[in-house]
Amino acid sequence: MFTIDETAPVRVRLSIVINAPLATVWDLHTDIAAWPTWNTDIDQAELNGLLVPGDSFRWRTHGLEIISTVHELVPGERIVWGGPANGITGVHVWTFEQVGDHVIVRTEESWSGAPVDAATDHLGRALHDSLENWLTHLKTRSEQLA
Repeated sequence: MFTIDETAPVRVRLSIVINAPLATVWDLHTDIAAWPTWNTDIDQAELNGLLVPGDSFRWRTHGLEIISTVHELVPGERIVWGGPANGITGVHVWTFEQVGDHVIVRTEESWSGAPVDAATDHLGRALHDSLENWLTHLKTRSEQLA
C-alpha cells in the first residue's frame, strides 16, 4: 500500500464530510478530464490512458504543469498518485468512506525536494490551502449533483 513520504518536509492531512452518495463523489473525483469544470484551481487536466496503476495524467494548477502517475487504485475507496514537478516530488493519497448518508473524504500529501527545503513554510501553507480548496470544490459539486 502506497503512503505519503513521512520524512518529507511538507506533509498535509485534511478531510471533509460530503452529503452525497459515494458513487457521485468517487465518479466526480476520478473523472480527471472534467476537473477544470468544478475545481477552479485546475486550468487543464488530461488522462494519458486509463485510470489504472502505472498510467499517468497531465494537469495544470497554479501555473505548474504536472504529470502524475497513478500508483494505486481501489475503486470507490482509494486512489494514490504522484510524481515530480519543478523539482518537487509529491505523493497524494485520497480515501473515500461511506458513513450513513454521507462520505468522508480524506486527503494527505507530501512534498520533498530542493524547492521544498528552500521554502518549507511557504510551500506548506500553499499545499494546505490548495487541498482545502480542492475538498471544498469537491463537496460543493458533489452535493449539487446528489
